[in-house]
Amino acid sequence: MTDSRFFVNHGPFALSELAAVAGGELPAGTDSRIVLRDVAPLSLAGPEQISFLDNRKYLAEFENSYAGACIVAPGMAKYAPAGMALIICASPYKAYALVAQKFYPRPRHAGVICAGASVDPTAKLGTDVCVSPGAVIGAGAEIGSGSHIGANAVIGDRVMIGADAWIGPMTSVCCALIGDNVTLHPGVRVGQDGFGFAPDPAGFIKVPQLGRVIIQDNCDIGANTTIDRGTSSDTVIGEGTWIDNLVQIAHNVRIGRRCIIAAQTGISGSTEIGDYVMIGGQAGLTGHLKIGDGAMIAAQSGVMRDVGPRERVAGSPAMPAKQHFREVASLARMAKLRGQSDE
Repeated sequence: MTDSRFFVNHGPFALSELAAVAGGELPAGTDSRIVLRDVAPLSLAGPEQISFLDNRKYLAEFENSYAGACIVAPGMAKYAPAGMALIICASPYKAYALVAQKFYPRPRHAGVICAGASVDPTAKLGTDVCVSPGAVIGAGAEIGSGSHIGANAVIGDRVMIGADAWIGPMTSVCCALIGDNVTLHPGVRVGQDGFGFAPDPAGFIKVPQLGRVIIQDNCDIGANTTIDRGTSSDTVIGEGTWIDNLVQIAHNVRIGRRCIIAAQTGISGSTEIGDYVMIGGQAGLTGHLKIGDGAMIAAQSGVMRDVGPRERVAGSPAMPAKQHFREVASLARMAKLRGQSDE
């Protein structure tokens, strides 16, 4: 359940307000004046709370829920317990996200430079920028209006960050241009040297990393993720892309728009990823690959070749997903037969 010590509830709201936010419809005869005070999961919700059903796996919980209201798809409405108000939506989970944002909007901080922060006199800060204790903003840096710089974050010289960005505690950003409404969760590292060297019998020779990192608008970068700057060209994260925790993105990687990259993925240098690509956790991509628009890469895949648009791959080395799962099933059958023959 939500804890008021950590999350500020902006409710209550009438059911009609929440239906409008969700983009849903109220069944005929529903009292739109019902007041709801919070969101909660089906199994814990009470008469003054709203929940949602997006997966038939939780149908039993829905049928036995005490929630005052629930967001459901049209086909699920008939299973609602007596007395529960409904908001009918084609995409209940999306609708729930919008309703939850209504109750718990992203916190906004008053524009203030806190004691203990260090802001270079040549830095330019927009209106209502909050700089937390211990944060450092370097020479010539520019921070857009409404942005928040967390405690002990370091914003390097001449870095540019857009409006309404949230830069978490202990992050570091250098050699980067960051758009509007970008979130960097705690511990993110942006713009450090890429892993570039020339081999030599006498010892490795460092290749200067002279590119930048460009993060476009509306990106969300998970905690302790690292994004190396380019060697000579730029490392680019496309608009609306979300990256989970503990992801490594190497120099010169270019990621398209609205991609999803799950935790512990590693993407080697100069790989190009198209738009709307989904990459599962712990996947590894070698360098200089091209991943087409809409491709899907399963968790723990080892990708060593190009992946075509909308292609689905799995396994290590990665192969078409159907082939991979057929081979896994075949090995299981062989092992079972071998075990029976040994008895």
